[in-house]
Amino acid sequence: MKAEADLIFMKRALRLAGRGTGLTHPNPMVGAVVVRDGKIIGEGWHGGPGRPHAEVEALREAGPGAKGATMFVTLEPCDHYGRTPPCTEAILKAGIARVVVACKDPNPIVNGRGIRRLETGGVDVAAGTGRSEAEELNRAFFHYIRRKEPYVTLKVASTLDGRIADASGRSRWITGDQARREVHRLRFQADAVLVGSGTVLSDDPMLTVRGLGKPSNPLRIVLDPELITPVEARIVHSASEGKTVLVTGPGTDERKRTVLEDKGVRLLTLPLREGKFSWHDLGPALLELRVLHLLVEGGSATSTWFLAQSVVRRIEFFLAMKFLGADGLPSIGHLGGRSLEESPEFKLLRCRTVGRDVRITADAV
Repeated sequence: MKAEADLIFMKRALRLAGRGTGLTHPNPMVGAVVVRDGKIIGEGWHGGPGRPHAEVEALREAGPGAKGATMFVTLEPCDHYGRTPPCTEAILKAGIARVVVACKDPNPIVNGRGIRRLETGGVDVAAGTGRSEAEELNRAFFHYIRRKEPYVTLKVASTLDGRIADASGRSRWITGDQARREVHRLRFQADAVLVGSGTVLSDDPMLTVRGLGKPSNPLRIVLDPELITPVEARIVHSASEGKTVLVTGPGTDERKRTVLEDKGVRLLTLPLREGKFSWHDLGPALLELRVLHLLVEGGSATSTWFLAQSVVRRIEFFLAMKFLGADGLPSIGHLGGRSLEESPEFKLLRCRTVGRDVRITADAV
């Protein structure tokens, strides 16, 4: 019974943590609840850098009732000074008797220190309740901490036969309204959304978040080795609405570079190898831009490049119940003649209908 009750309260903390989606970067999302006699008396979530942590918000709401109570928190409390004091200090000062932690914080400056500090202070600590859900919530943050590279989500929208555009190059709209709304939610969850210059030429996208109130827009990135993005493109003229970065190669037109920069576009020059970028260069450059979670929206050449680099951690595949046949543009191009054994492999996480389409979520094996 105790384990079941713990899970119920942890699920509430996880829902609270989710309110920080798109707001906490570069910090993880955290939720916390304080429980006394089976009832929640305080709850909180982290709203962004510099704002109080979830534990502090929950303790503030609980007030004196926190003494002797139990706290449920989705991530190990911090035990160091940053923009705010340590959460362990606030928990001990409030007299919390028991803390249930969903998962440890892999950040080297935390990584068990918070739990040890609480235990040393006489608090009963239990870890692991809701761990998989908590790790899923902060998967991009955890991946960055462990691998020191951005977490890459690849989004593809295609017909049943894997085509992303018809013979004339038109791709609007393969999927329906509901699927497109979910793509906007994916953008909201990411730090940056990336396409290739071919997509800019064919679709002239905005790559902003729409239909979700007034959330902040992710950084917009275009892989453009030859700097062919038109200065008339919407992504250029709307640079003030959402920061725009063009990743280009050396030796491109200086006059055009000046025009783009005058319009507010940031140019990032990286070396080219046989006309292509390397993840070895792009990954660190993205981290310099504070991109921990990258959403790649294609098109075909860009999706293929990321798969070939073996850096895609998650695929969000939207399938329309249509066929375009061999004349349509394939969603994935040439992967270097790989055998079945060498091909990128993913494990299915979820499959559900979205309006008239199907959404498939899968993680790299």
